[in-house]
Amino acid sequence: MRHIAAALTALSVIFIAGSVSAAADEAKGKRVFNKCRACHSVAVGVSKIGPSLNGIIGRTAGSWKKKNGKLFPFSSAMKKAGKGNKPLVWNAKTLKKFLKAPKKFVPGNRMSFPGLRKEADRDNLFAFLAKATK
Repeated sequence: MRHIAAALTALSVIFIAGSVSAAADEAKGKRVFNKCRACHSVAVGVSKIGPSLNGIIGRTAGSWKKKNGKLFPFSSAMKKAGKGNKPLVWNAKTLKKFLKAPKKFVPGNRMSFPGLRKEADRDNLFAFLAKATK
């Protein structure tokens, strides 16, 4: 019985520590998002120079529509990436690759941002976006 209690205590500590680090990552990701804020919003239907990132996870590239129902004016490269047999769908893997080097991941896209070199920044930004864009 003591072993079970000890194991449950250990699991509780691991769970709590994991929750704290996830919250810390999200907070760091919010700070990383400041690099994106000039061009993107996480609000529903709010576009700036770039499209709203609200609902980005699971969305097909080049498919976001404005509040008026019109397609955001994506580059032809981004529209093309979202079509075909294997359309680009934004998820943890694809977003992190794109955020590392946008021009390499989708050649010809119009995003002028050079990318996030640090993997931790990309991970933290994704943690923030996963919650902030639901």
